[in-house]
Amino acid sequence: MSDHRPWAREAIRIIEADFQRSADTHLIPLPLPGLPGIELYFKDESSHPTGSLKHRLARSLFLYALCNGWLKPGAPVIEASSGSTAISEAYFARLLGLPFIAVMPATTSQEKIAQIAFYGGKSHLVQDPTQIYAESERLAQESGGHFMDQFTYAERATDWRANNNIAESIFQQMRFEQHPEPSWLISSPGTGGTTATLGRYVRYRQHCTRVLCADAERSVFFDYYQTGDASLRLDCGSRIEGIGRPRVEASFLPKVIDAMVKVPDALSLAAMHYLAERLGRRVGGSSGTNLVGALMAAQQMKAAGESGSIVAILCDGGERYATTYYDQAWLAGQRYELAELMAAVAASVERGEPLPASVLRANI
Repeated sequence: MSDHRPWAREAIRIIEADFQRSADTHLIPLPLPGLPGIELYFKDESSHPTGSLKHRLARSLFLYALCNGWLKPGAPVIEASSGSTAISEAYFARLLGLPFIAVMPATTSQEKIAQIAFYGGKSHLVQDPTQIYAESERLAQESGGHFMDQFTYAERATDWRANNNIAESIFQQMRFEQHPEPSWLISSPGTGGTTATLGRYVRYRQHCTRVLCADAERSVFFDYYQTGDASLRLDCGSRIEGIGRPRVEASFLPKVIDAMVKVPDALSLAAMHYLAERLGRRVGGSSGTNLVGALMAAQQMKAAGESGSIVAILCDGGERYATTYYDQAWLAGQRYELAELMAAVAASVERGEPLPASVLRANI
């Protein structure tokens, strides 16, 4: 058997050196004029080298795979992804000189496919998004490569106790704010790894902070959270790229979550456009989902007479969605009418009005 440990040691050194060259991501306040006493911040993960929250996950997955002896020189790395994780993994594969193949739904934006190609990766598109797992396994077996399998390993690959994970970073950056211990942390679920990290960290550090998970419309996570039925399946993929799954994933841990809300896709996109206007730059659809979750948490705090802070995740930038979410012709073709929903989001932020209960499902 070949000894790949010298290669693995050098690979780990390369990844750690890349980490040391990267600064932490920003924490951006978003005033809530209609909800006095409640401070909202967005953890801007779009400033990572590969432009999204998934940069943290990809680094952790590569280190986990290397330390488990799963990667070897010249062998391909394969991942099932809706795009952002694949972009980040293509980046790390290029650092190590490894071929990379992303298995993605055929509906993945062209901007994401182009970014994977920029980092030297290849995109393998499938028509049925529920088949990306089986197709990834097949490619790994045929090529002698490794299927990274983010949906299984995300929660265990991340060091949730410390090591500048996203939760530790948030609490360090909040130290000098008026309410340094957030009342709520808000994250949407893709693999479930981020909510697992947030939930574990606040328990480990004995914080009173609660974690709210904001799910997409075409996703089983919310229903699994309510019912405990791990056999739930959908025959379609999420329209909010990067979040929502058609099946329950191993990395989604409902017991570390304090509340969930299921957000209609149109409301996620309306909130995304509103947030982009407030920040002066484009953000991704999942950031809109998280804004809705943050407003739900803020409304609960208001009803309870509480003051405090909320931190939500800004998952990626909007440049990846120029031909979809930010294209008026595309929105019209999908029959998205966002004007009234954008006005409802604005009324919630600026006048403290509740979001329309008729379009939301919540367990908060």
